Amino acid sequence: MSLDIAWGWLLYLVDLLIKIVALGIVPRNRRPASGTAWLLTILMVPFLGVLLFLMLGRTSIGRKRHARQSEANARVHRVAPTIPAATLPEGVPGYVDAVTTLNSNLGALPLLAGNRIALLPGYQHALDELAAEIDKATWFVHVQYYIAAWDRSTAPVLEAMARAAERGVKVRLLVDHIGTSGIPGYREFERKLNASGIEWYPMMPFRPLRGDLQRPDLRNHRKIAVVDGVVAFTGSQNLIEPSYNKPKHQLAGRTWVELVIRCEGPVVEALDVVFATDWHTETGDVLIDELAIVPPDCGDVCAQVIPSGPGVVAENNLRAFVTLITNARRKVSLISPYFVPDESLLYAATTAALRGVEVELFVSEGKEQFMVYHAQRSYYEELLRHGVRIWLYPEPWVLHTKGFTVDDDVAVIGSSNMDMRSFALNFEVSVMMVGGDVVERTNEIIDDYRDLSRELLLDEWLERPLPDQYLDNVLRLTSALQ
Repeated sequence: MSLDIAWGWLLYLVDLLIKIVALGIVPRNRRPASGTAWLLTILMVPFLGVLLFLMLGRTSIGRKRHARQSEANARVHRVAPTIPAATLPEGVPGYVDAVTTLNSNLGALPLLAGNRIALLPGYQHALDELAAEIDKATWFVHVQYYIAAWDRSTAPVLEAMARAAERGVKVRLLVDHIGTSGIPGYREFERKLNASGIEWYPMMPFRPLRGDLQRPDLRNHRKIAVVDGVVAFTGSQNLIEPSYNKPKHQLAGRTWVELVIRCEGPVVEALDVVFATDWHTETGDVLIDELAIVPPDCGDVCAQVIPSGPGVVAENNLRAFVTLITNARRKVSLISPYFVPDESLLYAATTAALRGVEVELFVSEGKEQFMVYHAQRSYYEELLRHGVRIWLYPEPWVLHTKGFTVDDDVAVIGSSNMDMRSFALNFEVSVMMVGGDVVERTNEIIDDYRDLSRELLLDEWLERPLPDQYLDNVLRLTSALQ
């Protein structure tokens, strides 16, 4: 037998072995759609497929990080029962009580009464409000963002943080390593932070030369700011100017549209618990004194924080979202820049529409991220055929708000997109709110989105070019590679 024939047989046997082993390993504890997508990749391109699977096929956050995360989660579970849970306001349907129990069981944080919630849809206004609160700080400032930069829009916030540090306030900042390091001007950002007195750390660092070799696309996508334990901000907005410091966006006039909530009351402590958990995971430091205060009641909104991610019980944001949509009686308004649902969310939305609930989805019309854009579009036909109305927010704006309302009863706002990445791969935080007029005020902002948007109709959608249809269908497969 010649050497060439021998090598050919060896490659054939290795190829066959890879495929046989993959059939028994890849589907384990994985959604059928995800397992099928990975198997298809490995069967078509075995060697490259195995390499990709080893890099991206596990949601493990590493042994050390997992131990710290578990320790922090255990501490939250010990403390949570001492925080008095709220009773639902009169008139809120009973199923919401079941959702609050679900959220408590999965994320440990209870529904809390007595909150005042302000909605901040203005991009610079939200940053300026945060800066003004930081300038009042006397004890601590906790800030956490997926993407952060020191630019013309964020300078008021970061300069306020530096001033607070100078006057003796404990200022802590967490930024996602990959999310932030890819922004133009990152080295200057680092230099300014190091000279400012702000204590800061990168979250989920991917630095192979330093031994940080975790899966690179597991990210901390949360956006939280807490000042003195009495006021907090969270929502969809990152700490960066509205075109993300990208020349191509600035030339196109492309700016991000966000929604931030400003919180006062007991829910502030719950948001600070989420920050403290991430701080402990990244640094090993336990923040006890800062969590000792209980903000007083100051409003009529009941709110529950829903933390989610690889270090928390699996997909608790998805479970909460599906349960809420499934119980809708009249109307569901969904806003997500990246709507790439799993089967359960897709079925919840389409089933609600089929049983007579008015279901609407707000997405951007423009192509901001190529792969997600086409993967998302692959769901439009099914949604439209089942009666879901789709509203396209016009270019050049990017509708980046993340949340939804159910009837006149519940509003959910946070960092979580409605895609498989946010459900399984990213650390996210959402706030579910009931009572007062918070749902009415949220729906008023959604009304503004609708007034600016145009409705996508099925006939128009079916006439789109064949190359676009092909891309949509191909890139739909990538959404399941988890």
